Amino acid sequence: MQKILIVEDDPAISRIERDYLELSQFSVTVTENGEAGLREALKGEYDLILLDVMLPGIDGFAVCRALREKQVDVPILMVTARSEDRDKIRGLGLGADDYIEKPFSPAVLVARIRANLAQYARLRQGAAQEEALTAGALRLEPRSRRVFLSEKEIPLKNKEYELLWFFMRNAGMVFDRETLYERVWGMEALGDNATVAVHINRLREKLEENPAEPQYIVTVRGAGYRFEG
Repeated sequence: MQKILIVEDDPAISRIERDYLELSQFSVTVTENGEAGLREALKGEYDLILLDVMLPGIDGFAVCRALREKQVDVPILMVTARSEDRDKIRGLGLGADDYIEKPFSPAVLVARIRANLAQYARLRQGAAQEEALTAGALRLEPRSRRVFLSEKEIPLKNKEYELLWFFMRNAGMVFDRETLYERVWGMEALGDNATVAVHINRLREKLEENPAEPQYIVTVRGAGYRFEG
């Protein structure tokens, strides 16, 4: 049984989340503040973390940052009542895999969790069998999930790595945001594909000499993005 950690300070919301997830055959643990959520998450016992942004004490952004600094390799789905793009961008930039906005349908929440878990497992299993991928000075090593640029290691968050891996395996092909979201995040239509744009921008900042004029992940006007092998 897969284990989900809920970090949510509103008891009414956490009860709904817990009930639906348990009915969907997940094992669920609930914590009500950032400090407790971080302690629990660091135990390494969970398959996915459902993390609210607005928490007493340590907020969700700080929890997410701390987990990724500790190399906690688990999908993080951030829950936010905010609609501002800067909050979404901040959470994704800190290493969240995806986000969902309140209010949300519990059925949609369960579907998003299932999709993130399934895609995470598929990508990890597939990547572990592959040899290194290279493109000029860029090298990706699937077995160790490490990326090097001119022999210098470039630290990437989970979904940054998985998006780059997908691009490099499909060099030369053009993908729109919807297709990238479906292929890397594992869902069609239910997600906000602005998530894709944020992760592409983060990759460009880390890999490109001039992110404004990318050489690896290029924009194909009116069509999407293409990786130049």
